[in-house]
Amino acid sequence: MRRDFISVLDADPHDLTLLLDSAARMKRARGEAGDRRILAGKCLAMVFEKASTRTRVSFEVGMEELGGHAIFLNPNDLQLGRGEEIRDTARVLSRYAAAVMIRAFKHGTIEEFARYSTIPVINGLSDREHPCQTLGDLLTLREHFGSTDGLSVAWIGDGNNVCHSLILAAAMAGVDLAVASPARYRPDRGIVEAARAAGAKIRVIGDPREAARDADALYTDVWVSMGEEAERAERLAAFRGYTIDASLLSLASPDAIVLHCLPAHRGEEITDEVLEGPQSIVWDQAENRLHTEKALLATLLG
Repeated sequence: MRRDFISVLDADPHDLTLLLDSAARMKRARGEAGDRRILAGKCLAMVFEKASTRTRVSFEVGMEELGGHAIFLNPNDLQLGRGEEIRDTARVLSRYAAAVMIRAFKHGTIEEFARYSTIPVINGLSDREHPCQTLGDLLTLREHFGSTDGLSVAWIGDGNNVCHSLILAAAMAGVDLAVASPARYRPDRGIVEAARAAGAKIRVIGDPREAARDADALYTDVWVSMGEEAERAERLAAFRGYTIDASLLSLASPDAIVLHCLPAHRGEEITDEVLEGPQSIVWDQAENRLHTEKALLATLLG
């Protein structure tokens, strides 16, 4: 793999398979003493511009379970909050830590940090991609179906950063992906075209029912993310009809599963009935963030 993991494309298909194999092994062996020596004495610096539950806890617990340590860094507690340039912070943290994970508003922040860092930089989320989420998603699909090759996945809702990473991973994972979004909220055209050029089968459509029909998995995310609160009323109006409810789920394959990267706004992008229903595997999906990130950390730092 490349030194950094800023985009899903920083792993090739072979890398991706090895990461998922490693994550599955670590999940089975969780708690065994051997893994606790992998990153002994190493520290992960975690910079959070945006709040998080799953990203913070999974990385922090993951480092501890691999024998290392993680430090939570709020920009307001750093010199970044007083105007220090990103490149200067990157150079300094490179002298202290073994790697940096950044959860940022702007993708460019992470790219600039990586340019000046001499240690691995991991994208914990940006406005363009959420590659660590996609690793967990692919492990979840592989666990449930045995393989991701040939699966039909329907993304229903905002063509956002999570959707972008899933699109870019589609060709590597062999997933056929239908994205149903209102015209204004469709995924970035350049990302879609890049995925298609790599061999991905991507459909971008407007009708959620068309996307859901015979799908193996339905996937959604919140309609109003952090930083978009001022657009809430406009977004809720635009996404009316895109809720994953029992009616939409009934169009999918009888054995279809439901995914959500969380947090969920019940009654908006997904109903409580579906989220808590027998076809929802969102809690397995959330857990798998831990195992895939442990595999990533071990690969980059071990």
